[in-house]
Amino acid sequence: MLYSEKVMDHFENPRNVGKMEDADGVGEVGNAKCGDIMKMYIKVDDGGIIYDVKFNTFGCGSAIATSSIATEMIKGKSIDEALTLSNKAVVEALDGLPANKIHCSVLAEEAVRAAVKNYYDKKGVAYDPELFKESEDPHELACELPLSGGINPADIHIKPAQK
Repeated sequence: MLYSEKVMDHFENPRNVGKMEDADGVGEVGNAKCGDIMKMYIKVDDGGIIYDVKFNTFGCGSAIATSSIATEMIKGKSIDEALTLSNKAVVEALDGLPANKIHCSVLAEEAVRAAVKNYYDKKGVAYDPELFKESEDPHELACELPLSGGINPADIHIKPAQK
């Protein structure tokens, strides 16, 4: 499977890239084996709405694209709505991903959840620990598969944050 136009657009023109020094919640997830690392930052208003979100991702084009689309999908949403974000919804929003890149959508989901958990921890909000239970690592197998579409991993670079 070649990458969809949406994947390429979010890779080449990622939205909401950057760090957020005064974030209300920060989540960092990754897998050292395949090298994908995502850091998600959220700002939440008094009504529990995510009004700003940024990310930094070290990884392949699919990791960058899934981070980018995930930020767009949770911006303006309540914390509860953000917690319903699934990797399947991320894949669908990008019009698909190659099978060996599905783990990137899982990372995006996990980064959002980790940022919300951090927000809850900072604010002293009680939550059900099962909500943030660590899942089995879906990255192990997928990270060992070769890239599809003839893309050379050495040609994939992370764009610097734009000011």
